[in-house]
Amino acid sequence: MAESLVKQLIDAGVHYGHRASRWNPKMAPYIYARKNQIHIIDIRETVRGLLRTQKYLSQVSAGGSLILFVGTKRQASEAIEREATRSGMPFVSERWLGGCLTNFRTVRSRLGRLEELEQLRSSDELSAYSKKMQSALNREYRKMYRNLNGIRTMNRLPECLVVVDPKKERNAIREARKLGITTVALIDTDCDPDHVDLPIPGNDDGIRSIELLMHCLADAVMQGRASVMASAEGAEGDTAAEPTSTATAGVADTGLESA
Repeated sequence: MAESLVKQLIDAGVHYGHRASRWNPKMAPYIYARKNQIHIIDIRETVRGLLRTQKYLSQVSAGGSLILFVGTKRQASEAIEREATRSGMPFVSERWLGGCLTNFRTVRSRLGRLEELEQLRSSDELSAYSKKMQSALNREYRKMYRNLNGIRTMNRLPECLVVVDPKKERNAIREARKLGITTVALIDTDCDPDHVDLPIPGNDDGIRSIELLMHCLADAVMQGRASVMASAEGAEGDTAAEPTSTATAGVADTGLESA
């Protein structure tokens, strides 16, 4: 399995870092070599960070906590939205709203306005407004939908943030650290690993690299949720079997008394 994972990572170009002139010296433990002025990331460190993160996310998901996926750069937004939706977790793929975590109650209240606009658009009330007003309302709806739709299901603060490129998402990392929320991040050779709790060294600019790693993390989240569901079903099965066993014992007792 490890060999298969390594092959997938290499094929996706996860080991390609930035130009050597742009590196962060703190990333030295994760760099294997330099080739043609490009740093090559140690794939063993990537696998180690990925496996450690998968285990953690599975535990968080099994505990019923939320995991917020964040990736607003062009290469990451589609993968973030797809994998977060697949795993049933909230996401931010367009723009990080300031105070999304530290001022969560206010940001959450804006979802009421989004739902109000959706009801207005689905009814005939919108036609009662002037064309200028209709255009303004539609523009407001599109902007709010783009920024808030991903956190629609986030009814409480997340336990963990999964971030692509903490340098790009520094505001999200800063808010999470302020609130003591665990941060998991795909970090390239130009990032500072000290700002992240669980770093996964790898290419954070390549679409294939981002898609593969986010897919692996989403799978871990889904495994955690599946284990909870399996445990719940097992408990229900045991509860349902107890009355049957008791009834059988009663019949057996009656038979013995008759004998």
